[in-house]
Amino acid sequence: MKNFFKIVSSIFHPLFTPILGVLCYFKITPKYYTLNVLSGNILPIFILTVIVPIVCFLILRNIGLVTSYDLPTIKERKYPYYINLALLLMVVYKVIPNNYTEELFFFFLGLLTATFSSAVLLFFKFKSSMHLMGMGTLVMFLINLSIHFEINIIFAIAIGILSTGLVASARLYLKAHTTAEIIIGFLIGAISQLITIKYWL
Repeated sequence: MKNFFKIVSSIFHPLFTPILGVLCYFKITPKYYTLNVLSGNILPIFILTVIVPIVCFLILRNIGLVTSYDLPTIKERKYPYYINLALLLMVVYKVIPNNYTEELFFFFLGLLTATFSSAVLLFFKFKSSMHLMGMGTLVMFLINLSIHFEINIIFAIAIGILSTGLVASARLYLKAHTTAEIIIGFLIGAISQLITIKYWL
């Protein structure tokens, strides 16, 4: 069971939240986008939010600032948070404007807000769950897209909710977080997406 939950935690790692949101958007949206717009969004976002953070993590581990990809201590979490915030800012101010997609702009703005909020909590010695923040972000984004485009994607939303429960169970079973850290993490992700909805609906 432990190995199963480790696999679940890896599959739904918050590192993949940005690119999953982008792929969900282009899969769901009824709008037509050229190949240039698709590649102009997906490729640089994948590089900035997946490849670069992995390289940065390896560097941080080699110099002894982090010990595990789970980032078990508050001190270890600070450096990846700062790097992630910088990379998300680059996406918001450099990548999206070049191939402007309103929905993705506000998705990343919400994600940036959620990451910043979680980073602030570290100064209060509170380690919110990044896994659940990512799941809260994705689930609420799917709900927002469903309302925005007036399309029925209840199956995708249901899978998102079930996956959230599975990830929460995995993090609790692995003793990576307390129940409070799980709940706060999810709420940060969901609310950060919710507060942007009035600007693009």
